[in-house]
Amino acid sequence: MNIAIDGPAGAGKSTIARRVAKEKGYIYVDTGAMYRAIGLYFMNEGVDAENAAAVLEALAAIQVEIKYEAGEQQVYLNGKNVSKEIRQEAVGNMASKVATKQAVRDKLLDLQRNLAATQDVVMDGRDIGTFVLPNAELKIYLTASVDTRADRRYKELVEKHMPADLEEIKRDIEARDYQDMHREIAPLTQAEDAYYLDSSALTIDEVVAEIIRRIPQ
Repeated sequence: MNIAIDGPAGAGKSTIARRVAKEKGYIYVDTGAMYRAIGLYFMNEGVDAENAAAVLEALAAIQVEIKYEAGEQQVYLNGKNVSKEIRQEAVGNMASKVATKQAVRDKLLDLQRNLAATQDVVMDGRDIGTFVLPNAELKIYLTASVDTRADRRYKELVEKHMPADLEEIKRDIEARDYQDMHREIAPLTQAEDAYYLDSSALTIDEVVAEIIRRIPQ
């Protein structure tokens, strides 16, 4: 069983996908975390994402692994667990940039598809239903208003005692939406056979229940 959940930044895809996977006993695959790992490497090593030669050279030195420890997904970059580091806002912005590069997408595509071919998975990202898993049994396009997404992200950062500026977060989300929707390679768009789900006025439990209700028996 393959469930694809796509949508813009801050729509709650990871939280929802993780919950659905847990309730169904499936594997949760956070593709955004894979791109964040590569983005983190680019940031740490000062790689220019617009320099094609530099990108290819960097990718040859990168190994991204997804492991499950105590039932939780852990992301490893060249053998180091970077699951917490990749959640920084700056890393997310860099991930959005590196995700526009075909070489980066090719590197991660095999890993993503192999996981889906051998496991029951819930996979979230920007182009899962349209490109990565076009034959997924259930496709969801999960979204929410910009204000709702910014407010959620702000509260999340405050709870973690991390720096948070609501207006800056809102600008970042709008910029990432534009970048994700207008990139040449695999832009964010709703698959024709995906169910549109706006979570602005819904609780996490309500969204999870709605998705589980639609899983084919």
